[in-house]
Amino acid sequence: MASLGVILSPLYRVSPRHLPSATQQNQQRLTHVVDVVTACCQLALAAPSLTRLCRALDRYPSELRGFAYEGAGVGLAALDTLLPWRERTRRFVNEFAHAYKYAVYLGAGMGLARIGRFPDRFIRRLRDDVFGWVVWDGYGFHEGLFSYRRHVQERRVPTGVSGFALSVFDQGLGRAIWFGTGATSDIVAATIDAFPEPRRGDLWAGIGLASSYTGGAGVTDIARLLEFAGPHADRLAEGSAVAAKNRHDPANVGEHNERAVALLCGAPSSTISRMANDALSDLPSDGPEPAYAHWRERLRHTTEKRA
Repeated sequence: MASLGVILSPLYRVSPRHLPSATQQNQQRLTHVVDVVTACCQLALAAPSLTRLCRALDRYPSELRGFAYEGAGVGLAALDTLLPWRERTRRFVNEFAHAYKYAVYLGAGMGLARIGRFPDRFIRRLRDDVFGWVVWDGYGFHEGLFSYRRHVQERRVPTGVSGFALSVFDQGLGRAIWFGTGATSDIVAATIDAFPEPRRGDLWAGIGLASSYTGGAGVTDIARLLEFAGPHADRLAEGSAVAAKNRHDPANVGEHNERAVALLCGAPSSTISRMANDALSDLPSDGPEPAYAHWRERLRHTTEKRA
């Protein structure tokens, strides 16, 4: 594994020059997050064992640790894809990183996008009927961030991506827009308004997730997001609720998370996190819509009553 990691390592190195200009010029916070994800991808590619990898990730400050685990997901997914008889990502989540599952899956999507692999087969290997879809979010984030002109400015959809996969892809694309615009609310709104109407709700959900989890904007800009989102304010709150859950599950909430969730969801982030976890109960699993789609819809309808 180590030798393959050495081979892959240059492909997974990212510097500020690879990012959209607004990110590298205006946002020290956002570029720092990218640096943490990149560094921890390299750790995963070189780690001799999952135990030692976990120890290295846990040395990061609590508030940044989710990004560290996301980076690990990038590297582990790459190794699992090129060594298909290994299931390191699934084992890592089940044995070491259950509280960071969402982050690891986001990273996995980025790792697959980097080597040009669609997530479908990889998702089946995860055996996670609810959150496996999150890999598509990471895939969309990667494509939006590193092919910003194609997927954001020109609004192109990858060939073969449709249906619910496109919905989750667009949530990741929304997160990329947050980075690509330097977390500037009016530019975020103008960028999303250029997309066809059916895609805007998922993009706003991605903005809710990124603004509440990653941060990068002050209270005024966060509050303006609600105004700009208009009829999609419930989707903004939906994404914010996802962020609340994924900050509280591993207990690494920061002040910016608390402020953003309270503004976008109309309740303390601890309350919203409990609500998000409660919404996982008795999800339908045998209908045409995936369980993850039902969960997101439940978040949307619950948060819209609070906002």
